[in-house]
Amino acid sequence: MNTARHVVDNDFAHRTTATTVTLVDAAGEPVVGREVTVEQTRHAFGFGNIGFDFVGLANGETDASPANPFGGARPSHAEHLAPLWWGLYNHATLPFYWRGFEPQEGQPDTERLMTTARWFADRGATIKGHPLLWHTLAPQWLMDKSDAEVEATIRARIRRDAGAFAGVIDLWDAINEAVILPVFTAEENAVTRLAQSKGQVEMVRMAFEEAHAANPQGRFVLNDFDLSADYEDLIERCLDAGIEIDAIGVQTHMHQGYRGEEAITAILDRFGRFGLPVQMTETTLLSGEIMPPHIVDLNDYQVESWPSTPEGEERQAEEMVRHYRNVFAHPATESLTYWGLADQGAWLNAPSGLVRLDGTPKPAYHALHELIKGEWWMAPTTVKTDDAGRLVIDGVAGTYAVTADDATAAVDASATGAHEVTVTLG
Repeated sequence: MNTARHVVDNDFAHRTTATTVTLVDAAGEPVVGREVTVEQTRHAFGFGNIGFDFVGLANGETDASPANPFGGARPSHAEHLAPLWWGLYNHATLPFYWRGFEPQEGQPDTERLMTTARWFADRGATIKGHPLLWHTLAPQWLMDKSDAEVEATIRARIRRDAGAFAGVIDLWDAINEAVILPVFTAEENAVTRLAQSKGQVEMVRMAFEEAHAANPQGRFVLNDFDLSADYEDLIERCLDAGIEIDAIGVQTHMHQGYRGEEAITAILDRFGRFGLPVQMTETTLLSGEIMPPHIVDLNDYQVESWPSTPEGEERQAEEMVRHYRNVFAHPATESLTYWGLADQGAWLNAPSGLVRLDGTPKPAYHALHELIKGEWWMAPTTVKTDDAGRLVIDGVAGTYAVTADDATAAVDASATGAHEVTVTLG
């Protein structure tokens, strides 16, 4: 049987597929002895980035329109960034920070975010909503409510948004940073106040139960930056309480330097032991000066200027490749989301993007492209079907296009290992 083959390093063997494809015509007859071109169109693994920059562009806004409350690029700059985004990524995280999403009670920004989500979905991306519940950026109007009213409002918000976006956004951070939730002191907010009476586990239960009820086909993530034993303890307590967690999110903003393969692997081992998929939800690596190690809360580091430098860009490119190879090799991970494509509008104004302020890609962008769309990607390959209309796709798991003459069929080869599918060419 002829095989369209793309060989990858053995470290990534668990990311590969050997899919036997039987091609049939519209009448169901095997397409025998036909030369076909096989081309990868998508990875099964989630290579992600935030999509905040594209809210205005997706909604047909102009640079004269009101600024995006979630930050991000002006539409003219977003139009330049779009092909760079699509050159690497297949997962988009969209902002549902409650304070910006619903600045006035009862007036959520549903239409703009739905249009943005569909803009990504129509182009083949998986969309993640971030987050359904978080103490930071909770709306100020929530403060005037009693605890009972706060809980009822939170539940209604989760049901409303997880339900309204079902079928377009089926992946959400159900609750963000619950480890610190009951003791958060940076700003008084009603979510922390409620958590102090209900406790962490019941806050997590509320988020997941409401989300699952609103979208039974959805997948919902427990996400945190605190990767200490406290997070492991919270996960254990939630699982023991019967809470249905679909994936564990771990943040790795590395503004204080790349943690290294050994440290990242240890993190993935610790959180992979629960038997749930691990998502690396927020990753950054700098191309400029590294934040001093004595800073505890990264938000406390405020500088007037934080430029990207030639030396930093070379370091970032090397560390980016090391990090992605290490994460992709770990069997527990299902996705890795980088937090920001461009330096413009980057969190803390850090030089963490892959695109400079002038709009040109850094070496890290090119290095990552060579990895994701080179080493781990099957270029167009021509093979001939056998006397049963079969061929084998042997490469990185994902979606492939099989084309003969002017007819193309999409092949779902996202399952790892050996399996068989039949597709209609026509």
